[in-house]
Amino acid sequence: MNLNDLVLPDTPACRGALEVAVRYHSPSLLNHSIRAYLWAAAYAGLHDIAFDAELLYVSAMLHDIGLAAEFDSHTVGYEEAGGHVAWAFCAGAGWPEDRRRRASEVIIRHMWDEVPVEDDPEGHLLELSTAMDISGRATDELPAGLRDEVLARHPRLEIAKEFAACVTDQGARKPASLAAGFVRSGIAERIARNPLDG
Repeated sequence: MNLNDLVLPDTPACRGALEVAVRYHSPSLLNHSIRAYLWAAAYAGLHDIAFDAELLYVSAMLHDIGLAAEFDSHTVGYEEAGGHVAWAFCAGAGWPEDRRRRASEVIIRHMWDEVPVEDDPEGHLLELSTAMDISGRATDELPAGLRDEVLARHPRLEIAKEFAACVTDQGARKPASLAAGFVRSGIAERIARNPLDG
């Protein structure tokens, strides 16, 4: 498997979600969002997991939008804020209500410890791929050549430093949030040991 085997879905919603990510994410978070989709698609291909490429791509592009100052909520965790943004975005894209709800669910669930693949393949893949990219979990399950190609095309830049700062800030301001739980469980140390930065 190589990077050319991973086809990015090209629909109006996908193009719009990428445009939103480019507008509101830092370069590091933008590349992280793109890598999250690519790692997910690669893992799905290697493990024969069928998934909705448009739904996963839109969710990957918007999964951290709640970290952007313009969408940061003082009342809910950033994944929930991102889920609300996704619902509104998908309504504007003309998606039916159940599909909007799915995008919101996938984004909220990417922060769960585990999402059962049989219940939610897109949520499972995004939870796994974001963990791969942020803390290095299960990155050895992807071919080394593919990892190198993806990192060369979409470099990590300052994602380790930037994401650690974002999640620490979220945890401090929202002590009941999942981000706060991640901070208490040592996310900063796991980020620092990510083999993708080695």
